[in-house]
Amino acid sequence: MKEILTEIDINASASKTWEILTDFKNFPQWNPFIRQIDGTPIVGTKLKIYLHTSGGKNRTYQPIVTKAESNHELRWYGKSFIPGFFNGERIFTIDSFETSHVHFVHKEIFTGILVGIIGNSLDKDMYQSFTKMNNALKQRVEQIAI
Repeated sequence: MKEILTEIDINASASKTWEILTDFKNFPQWNPFIRQIDGTPIVGTKLKIYLHTSGGKNRTYQPIVTKAESNHELRWYGKSFIPGFFNGERIFTIDSFETSHVHFVHKEIFTGILVGIIGNSLDKDMYQSFTKMNNALKQRVEQIAI
């Protein structure tokens, strides 16, 4: 198992942060990491996600939404073509501190046989990609919240 975890504080409400995070159709306008998502943030829905990592890698995968708790948590789970080789659960949480301040957590838990082989190569590229997305989300939410 391998976990990549990033966090950022956003000066906006949980509802505004959730609104931007789940507005998949507008991701191409602001998100440098997850360039596009086809689908809706509803439990059981299969998404098609187009990534562009900070290291320049492009990847498309099709996870299933496993949790969509409005204004608080969004999760999806994806697995490789061969079950048990390489799986990932992406988790976004929004924790309210005040009506206009949230703590955003963006993490992924990787499991499977290949994690031991390629796990270390995920660290830098994925961590930087998560951080870039977090910063872009913060900027987008704070601009719209004004």
